Amino acid sequence: MSVTPSDVSKPAAQTDPAPSRPVVPRETRGVSTTSVHAGEARQKSDNAITDPVVMASTFTFEDTQSIINFIENDEDRGEYGRYGVPGEKVVERKLAALEGAEDAVIYSSGMAAFVGVLNSMLSSGDEIVFFDECYHRSREYTRKYLSRFGVVTKEVKTGDYDAMEAAITPNTKLLVSESPTNPHLSVIDLDRFAAIGKQHGVTTIIDATLATPFNIQPIVHGVDLVMHSATKYMGGHNDLLAGVVLGSKELLDPIRKLRGIMGSVSTPHNCYLLQRGLKTFGLRMKQHNENGLAVARFLESHQRVEKVYYPGLESHPYHETAKETMRGYGGLVTFLVKDADWKQTAAIVDAAQLARIAPSLGGVETLIEQPLVMSYFQCTPEERAEFGIHDNMIRLACGIEDSADIIADLQQCLDVQ
Repeated sequence: MSVTPSDVSKPAAQTDPAPSRPVVPRETRGVSTTSVHAGEARQKSDNAITDPVVMASTFTFEDTQSIINFIENDEDRGEYGRYGVPGEKVVERKLAALEGAEDAVIYSSGMAAFVGVLNSMLSSGDEIVFFDECYHRSREYTRKYLSRFGVVTKEVKTGDYDAMEAAITPNTKLLVSESPTNPHLSVIDLDRFAAIGKQHGVTTIIDATLATPFNIQPIVHGVDLVMHSATKYMGGHNDLLAGVVLGSKELLDPIRKLRGIMGSVSTPHNCYLLQRGLKTFGLRMKQHNENGLAVARFLESHQRVEKVYYPGLESHPYHETAKETMRGYGGLVTFLVKDADWKQTAAIVDAAQLARIAPSLGGVETLIEQPLVMSYFQCTPEERAEFGIHDNMIRLACGIEDSADIIADLQQCLDVQ
């Protein structure tokens, strides 16, 4: 299902002039056009076509009255870098336009965004309910660290909406999921997920990093907050760390204020890199989607492959849900090697000539990894079983190379005995 939300603009900082013409709503513009133009002034500093990188940690005031005006009128301008920088505001508006959100807050990483949201919204005695395929570091933070402050974490099987609803109590403040999940690529019924939250008055959060706003837009389905590790597809070049949370201004205002206290901000140069990466976002996502589906179909037909996790395949248990909620299925493909132990699986990974062995995803280069080794090597077999991490599992993050070349590389990898 394809959806096209409105482009959202707001008053800009004094060092970040407001667009000189009205911004055309997203309904009349495509994703790539929005990626290139949304949130930016028509005419910029020194008449440059790119926004300036303002390398300042502090911003000056003309006189004392200027400070008073800034405080009393809540002026949107620079004060101190910990509270945000001009380039950040441009990227936030651009991301909000892509997501169909009223506002966005950028962080120094995806995990910083997640931690910032939870710390802003939860108090001692509050409860949070996760689907159990959510990113393991997110769940680790709540179970190991927030629990020290009296926050209770509950986990239910991913996609079991009845179990999630049954876990809600008067103390429940957040329902959290990813869609699709990593690395199993389970897809959430966003309408049902959002409806559970609204029925019980609980805020809903979707981490949509793997999908990006190119493929799904949870806010259109009624989800309250959307999060992304912008390090991945949004930046797109494996050269920055950033996170973003998007939603209504009402929900995000206290989150932004706490970010200013905690200091988990993105640097001016990082914001520049993210804005630059977003210029080609639509083009890159088309290629990621095309490559992911082609690779998944190849792997499903290969005699050495036991199982492929990819929502674009008819064999995937969430395929119908994916068809209803997603525009495309992304570039991440996970598969199991038939009758292989972890060392035999590692040999296949090591044979890669095009794909690079590395964590992360969403960049222009294809990356390959064995989750057992890369992320779960120090876990016990019981813990890996709990996370659904198999000894013979390989995760491939397709880049934007030609799909035939990615497949040829996989073919020669799977020829390794």
